Amino acid sequence: MRGDRVTTALIRVPGIALEEFARAGGLHPDHVRRLVALGLLEPLDRHDEDLRFPPSQLAVLGRIERLHEGLSINYAALGVVLDLLDRIAELESALRRYSRPTGVPPWTRTD
Repeated sequence: MRGDRVTTALIRVPGIALEEFARAGGLHPDHVRRLVALGLLEPLDRHDEDLRFPPSQLAVLGRIERLHEGLSINYAALGVVLDLLDRIAELESALRRYSRPTGVPPWTRTD
């Protein structure tokens, strides 16, 4: 029966699957789900059962774990800490952009 052939279309799904993402971060997938529930990680679609993450979230995950382990900050407080660190980075960037004229080196000798 020639007409009974089944063909499958391969579709590339964007993002990194939960299991692969968790493995890359050295965590259990349930722990990653908890970080998503706390709003610390942003999957591509929160309403999808199959959580997928943009690659940039691996850096966020690393930052979360460094703060948690290195400074003993609990996960509930990490959201505030991350927001403050991001805001500081924005302000420092704006300060660098507006505080010196174009073409002037960032450091000048004082001696």
